[in-house]
Amino acid sequence: MNPKTLKYILKRLVLAVFTVWVVITVTFFVMHAVPGGPFVGEKAVSPAVQKAMEAKYGLDKPLFTQYTTYLTDVIQLRFGPSLKQRGRMVIDIIGDGLKTSARLGIIAACFALVIGVVLGSVAALRRNTFLDRLIMVLTTAFVSMPSFIMGSLMLVLFSVRLHWLPANGTTAAGLIMPVVALMLSPMSYITRLTRSSMLDVLGQDYIRTAKAKGVSHWKIIFGHALKNSLIPVITYFGPMLAYIVTGSLVVEQIFAVPGIGRAFVSSITNRDYTLIMGTTIVLATFIVIMNLVSDILYKVVDPRINLE
Repeated sequence: MNPKTLKYILKRLVLAVFTVWVVITVTFFVMHAVPGGPFVGEKAVSPAVQKAMEAKYGLDKPLFTQYTTYLTDVIQLRFGPSLKQRGRMVIDIIGDGLKTSARLGIIAACFALVIGVVLGSVAALRRNTFLDRLIMVLTTAFVSMPSFIMGSLMLVLFSVRLHWLPANGTTAAGLIMPVVALMLSPMSYITRLTRSSMLDVLGQDYIRTAKAKGVSHWKIIFGHALKNSLIPVITYFGPMLAYIVTGSLVVEQIFAVPGIGRAFVSSITNRDYTLIMGTTIVLATFIVIMNLVSDILYKVVDPRINLE
């Protein structure tokens, strides 16, 4: 690894840490600025008991003291106990939910990438044909439709009407609809991105030179055009994967998938401060890391790119 690349990675790592710190700080103070608290809605809880519970979890201390204490714990990867799910640690709740969300997101992202690249390549190679127009119409429709709308439609059609798939996302068959709902919009965007990028590459001088030298059609497509047209796709794939995992909150609620999104939504509803902070930190860190990885992959795909 050359010094410029190493310097770039170190600079991005410092920026990533700073970004996560900003997210932690803003979330912490905004969360505490909202009226109420995690124990206000408890039934049959006297003011004395409520104060005792706040003292137990350190919520009776000055806000800045709570903030500095929490930062110290986060640096040691300690997120504390859940305020609502008694007896459970936040890190355990996040770990259990992340297993399902990561599996769901990775499967959806891989399908979106593979199908999107294939459809985009076919559309570019069959430009201005019926197949090209059909692909563009379908992808435009899927891009403009939010994942939770598609999920609701599939739920009504395939579970309520046809009874083909289970509505609950706790089984393998039940994950089919959430995966499709999450992958359709990114897949469509990748299709359009691949098509436009490949059309641009196919018009370059080195492609015409390769054709003039008698290089086979398929070698030109797979050895030159497709590889170079994937650079914009790689740019999009890292943030897309983070978006699918972190953006599956509503989809997980629709299909009752026991993922981190479901835990995050319930933590907001229940004002579970520690779980809100823990899930926010994990999701923000994941987004930052995926953006960094996508930037570094530029260099792998195209050595001509300088990371500065």
